[in-house]
Amino acid sequence: MQLRPILSTLRHHKLTAVLLTLQVALTCAIVCNVAFMVANRVREVSLPTGLAENELSMVRVVGITKGENPQARHAADLAALRVIPGLRAVVAVDSLPLSRDEDSYGTCNSLQSFNQAMAAHSMAGVGGCVNTSVYSGSPGELAALGLKLVAGRDFRPGEYLPAKPGWMMADVPSVIVTRALAARLYPGRNALGQSLYTGGRPPMRIVGVVDTLLRPRLRTPGINQFSMMVPSVPGDSTVTYLLRSAPADRGRVLKAAAATLNRIDPDRLIPPKGTRTYAQLRRAYFQRDTTMIGLLVAAAAGLLFVTALGIAGLANFWVQQRTRTIGIRRAIGATRGDILRYFQAENFLIVTGGIALGMVLAVLLNLLLMTHYELPRLPLRYLPIGALALWALGQLAVLSPALRASLVSPVVATRSV
Repeated sequence: MQLRPILSTLRHHKLTAVLLTLQVALTCAIVCNVAFMVANRVREVSLPTGLAENELSMVRVVGITKGENPQARHAADLAALRVIPGLRAVVAVDSLPLSRDEDSYGTCNSLQSFNQAMAAHSMAGVGGCVNTSVYSGSPGELAALGLKLVAGRDFRPGEYLPAKPGWMMADVPSVIVTRALAARLYPGRNALGQSLYTGGRPPMRIVGVVDTLLRPRLRTPGINQFSMMVPSVPGDSTVTYLLRSAPADRGRVLKAAAATLNRIDPDRLIPPKGTRTYAQLRRAYFQRDTTMIGLLVAAAAGLLFVTALGIAGLANFWVQQRTRTIGIRRAIGATRGDILRYFQAENFLIVTGGIALGMVLAVLLNLLLMTHYELPRLPLRYLPIGALALWALGQLAVLSPALRASLVSPVVATRSV
C-alpha cells in the first residue's frame, strides 16, 4: 500500500485528522496512567496477610465494669468459647492485619543504634532502626492465625506474660519477626538469637521468623511487612477474640460465640461491626480502593468507547464522502482487499500520530500526579501496552466502515455525481 495517496487525502482533511489525533493522544495519556493506578490498587488489595483468612472470624468485646481483672475475664471467656462445636482454636488478640488498630514501636538491632535514635528523637536516618508493628495475644496465637513459621520456634508457655491493665504489651523476653523485618535489621545474617531493642524495654531475643504478617495499617510497600509478635497477654478490658474454624462453619461459630459471651457476662458491649469474619474485615479495609478501581476502570472504558465512536464516525463520514473515488478505484482494478487495507492504513497512521503525542502527555501527566498526589513514577512498560490497546481499538473501530467501503459497486459509484 503506497502512503502517498493516504497522506494526500489527509492533507485535504487536516482539521478532522488533527482533532482525531488529539483525541487519541488524550486517551493514550489518560489510559496509560489509569492502567498504572489500577494495577497499583489491585496489587495493594491483593496483598497477602499471612493469615488463614477464609477460616477466621472475630468478636470484639468492650468491658465497661470498673475494677475487673482483664486477664481473668479473658481466661474465663476463652474457656467458655472453646466448647463451641466446630471451633478449632480461639485466642485473645490486641490487633490483626488490616484492622487499623496499630501498636507500633521504634525497633533497633543494637543498643548503640537505639541510643542514637533516642537522642535524635527519631528512627529515621538511624542505621539498624525501623518502625515496627507489634502484635500480642494469648498462647496459641501463631497457630490460630495460621502463620507459616520459616525459622525458629513458637513461643513457649513460660514466655507469656500478662500486660498491665490499660496496656497491651508486657516486657517480654522473646519475639517472633517477619522475614522482611529480619532481612532489614540483619542483612545477610541469621536473625535467630539476635536481640531487639524497642520502646525503652529490655532487649528481646528473636526466637522465630514467619514468612508473612501484614501490618494493621498499610504504609509504603517497602515497610508493610515490618511486623513482630510478642508473648504478651492483652491487659486491656477491650479485646478481640479470634476464632478459627472451617470456612463453612464461620457464620455458625460466630453467632454461637457472641451468644456465649453475652450469656456469661451481659454487662459489656459487643459492637455489631466487631462481630464479623476476617473476609469482611478485609473488604471493609479496602472498600475505598475497590471503589476507586471500579471508578477508574469505568472512566477508562468510557473514554475508550468515546474514542472508538470518534474513529468509527469519522471513517463512516469519509466513506460517504469518497464513494465516487472508491468506485473509480474499483473500476480501474482495485480489489475489495485493497480498499479495506487503505482505510485500515489511514486509521493506523492517524492513531500512531496520536499515540506518539499521547506517550509524551502520559509522562507529563504522571509527573503532575507525582507532584500533587504522591503517585509513583509511571513505568515505561505501560506506554507500549497503551499503544497496543489503542492500535487494536482503532483497527476494530474502522473495520465496519472499511468493510462497507470495500462493498461499494464500481458501476453504482461511477454513475454517482
